[in-house]
Order: sequence, then C-alpha cells, then structure tokens
Amino acid sequence: MVSSLSLPNRVWFAMIAIALGLMISYPLSAQDAGTPASEEAPMAEAGEPKAEEAAAEEGAAEEEAAEEPLTAEVLMGDVDALWTCLAAFLVFFMQAGFALVEAGFTRAKNACNIIMKNLMDFSIGSLSFWMVGFGLMFGTTNGFLGTDQFFFDGGSEAATAINSNVGFNWAFLIFQTVFCATAATIVSGAMAERTKFSAYLVYSVLITVIVYPIFGSWCWGGLYKADGMDIGWLEGMETGFYDFAGSTVVHSIGGWAALAGAITIGPRIGKYTADGKVKPIPGHSLPLGALGVFILWLGWFGFNPGSTTAVGGGSFAYIAVTTNLAAAAGVVGAMVTSWIMFSKPDTSFTLNGALAGLVSITAGCDALSPTWAAVAGLIGGVIVVLSCVMFDKLKIDDPVGAVSVHGVCGAWGTLAVGLFMTDGGLVTTGGTAQLISQIIGVAVGFVWAFGVSFVIFNVIKFTMGLRVSAEEEMAGLDIHEHGMYAYPAHLVSEGTQPAGHVAS
Repeated sequence: MVSSLSLPNRVWFAMIAIALGLMISYPLSAQDAGTPASEEAPMAEAGEPKAEEAAAEEGAAEEEAAEEPLTAEVLMGDVDALWTCLAAFLVFFMQAGFALVEAGFTRAKNACNIIMKNLMDFSIGSLSFWMVGFGLMFGTTNGFLGTDQFFFDGGSEAATAINSNVGFNWAFLIFQTVFCATAATIVSGAMAERTKFSAYLVYSVLITVIVYPIFGSWCWGGLYKADGMDIGWLEGMETGFYDFAGSTVVHSIGGWAALAGAITIGPRIGKYTADGKVKPIPGHSLPLGALGVFILWLGWFGFNPGSTTAVGGGSFAYIAVTTNLAAAAGVVGAMVTSWIMFSKPDTSFTLNGALAGLVSITAGCDALSPTWAAVAGLIGGVIVVLSCVMFDKLKIDDPVGAVSVHGVCGAWGTLAVGLFMTDGGLVTTGGTAQLISQIIGVAVGFVWAFGVSFVIFNVIKFTMGLRVSAEEEMAGLDIHEHGMYAYPAHLVSEGTQPAGHVAS
C-alpha cells in the first residue's frame, strides 16, 4: 500500500506512523518509571534472578567508578586524537593525487605502472615504517637515531610511559605513516616510464626504513617525547632547526632521493637529441593531472594544519589560511613566469605552481604571517619553472617535475622560515641565527638523502638492475611489467598526446 502512495503522501504517512509510535511508547515508559518500589519487592523476594541482577549492576557500577573520570583533559586528548586521525586521512588521500598527477603527466602506455607504484609504496611504506621506521624516528635516541618502539604498540608500557593517551599514540602513528609514504612516493614521478617494478619495490622499502626516518629523527625526534629532552641533534642546536610540517623532512628528502634516482637511471629514450636539444615527451592527460593537483591541495589541509596534532590552542585554522594563500600565490607565480618565458600561460607549469607554493609554506606555515606566506608561495611558483628548465638543460630527465617541486621548493620553503618568520626572521626582524640553522638543516638534508639514495640506487643497478630494456620502454611498462593496458590497446598505440612542458 505504501509503495503506491505519491512521495508527499509517503512523507505524511511516515510522520503519522512515528507520532503514533511515540504516543504508544510514552505511557508504557511512564508506567515503568512510576512503578512503586513496594510492588517490585515481592518479585525480588520470589527468586534469585533479581538478586543476581542487582549484584551484577553493583559490580558494573564499581568498575565504572574505578575507570578514569572523563575530565576536560581526557576529553581534549580524545579530541586531539580524532583531529590527528582526520588529518591523516586527508594526507592519505594525497596518495590518489600523486597517482593522478604522475599518470596524467606521463604517457598512456605507463599508466598502470604509475598506479601500481603509488599503491605499493604506500602499502610497503605502512608496513616497514610500523616495523622499523617509527622506532628509528621517534624511539629513545642518542640524537642520531631511535633505539626502541619498533613494531610500535601504542598501548604498550613503553608507549604509555611517554604518552598515557593510547588513542593519541595510535593517531600519531597513522599520521606519521602517511607522511613517510609521501616522501617515498615523490621518487616515483622522477623515475617514471623506465624503472623496473621489482627495483621500485626494493628502494621503497629502503627509503622508508633508512633515508626518511633517520633524517626525521634528527629534526623531529622530540615531537613524541613528553619532556622534550630526548631529541635529535638538528632540533637540539642552540637555535633549533625549524620545519613545522616537513618542507625538508618530507619533501626535500623525497626530492633529493628522486634526484639521485633520476641521475642513476638516466633519461628516457628520445628525451634528448644527439646535439643535446630537449625533445618534449608530453603526458597523455592534463585533466587527470589537474584533478590530482586539486586533490593534493585539499590533502595539504591535513598535511599542514594536521601537524598541530591538537585542537585546543593548535592554531590549525590560521595554518589553513597561510597554506591556502601560499598555494594560490604559487599558481600566480608559475603562470606569470611561464607566460613570460614561453609567450603563453602554460597549464602544466601553472598546476605545478600550486604544488610549489604548498611545499614552500610547509616548513613555516605556523610561523609566517599571511603576507609573507603569500610571498613565499609566489617565489616558489617562480622557482619551480626555472628549476624544471634548469634540470632539462642539465639533461636530468624528471617527467613530472618532482625534484623541482619537492626538492628545490622544499629547500626554499625551509630557508623562507629563516627569512620571513614573525619572530626571528632576517627580513622581518633582522635576526640571523634562525637562518643559519635553516641553512645547516637544508645542507645536511641534501647530503644525507642524495648521498644515501645514490648508493642505494647504484647497488640496485649493479645487482638486480634498475632500468627496463629499451624494447620494454618503447612498448610501455604496462604491458611488459603488468600484462595489461590502462586504456584500450589501440588508443595507447596511436599515442595521441596533449602538449605540456612539465611532462616534457
């Protein structure tokens, strides 16, 4: 009958039914509530079940009383854990953004391979960081690497001795895990279209258990410590190295590892002519790349504001503003620069300008004023265009501009803290101490990430092999590495590609 009624009548029918239900249930509940104790007494005397029930209720009440009271401090800790988890989920969504940017800025015949690499570096990174990386980064340290908290258990005695809020311990783990995966996936884009899938799996493990967490322990080792005494050597300098959300710790480390990989593996076939000229190799889908950039922009609202790991006094709304302003200014900077250099406002460069602005503000998102945040992002947008052109002239083939966006702009964003921070910046207050610490941190990050990664890639190259054969590269990694195409085979073979400079 109900299914034959029109939509408005169905709504009225439902409302009447709910009202009738309430009218019927209310007298019954009122009657139960008003039953005199004298009427229940005979029932209790009549048998044991009532006595057992009362005993059980009394035991439950004692148990509840023994539990920690829901104080404002406990409640705030739970709220902080919730915010940290939600921010981690946003950062995880960035993995989809990276996959789309890399797939869109490379050729159709390699799209499956790009997807698989982004899927696997997160999966492998999650496991290896939980088993080893978290302990190296946040365990008890001598200033250089952690020595415990491996196979991290947030409810363990060792973990609760540092932070008694078990919920926050787990939240901190998942938040740091997605950061680690971000550093690992940066490498994928710079080495796209010619890397063996098996080799990629090996170096993803090594980056997430050696390169990223050890440097991270030097800069962020004290984040998880309640007393702040057990910290890494860079953050422990007299004027501590400052990188709030990871312009260097995450992005430059990933970018310099990507640079080592791109140099070791060499350029794609046909990228440079015999006389040294650059031959563009356009990506197959700028719309996919653009969607990826917008997803990354959204995810950054978890990346930067989420690094507060707190709601109360966390200033995450302020950080969201500086993050957005820098991204928008980066877009403008890249667009204007590409317009001047190429006589047209280049879409792919402009998209990468957004990412450049975001990376440029990540270190100082809580320490720069909105004005200086926009300036930092604007300069980052200019830098990314110039950097991509420079690496092309050096014949270092980076299909998506990963080294420029993350490595170079990450270094710039870290230095921008020493220049523009409200309290202690060279430009804003005339202070030099913070800038010197930032320069040291950037230099150490480059030497560590590039040097160790260069060794890793060359060991892989001369053992299991790093690069696919020329025949496999020409045919595409999808069919040779994975036995399938992302698109119908005839569309891949036709090779119809849109233009774009970043994917050149």
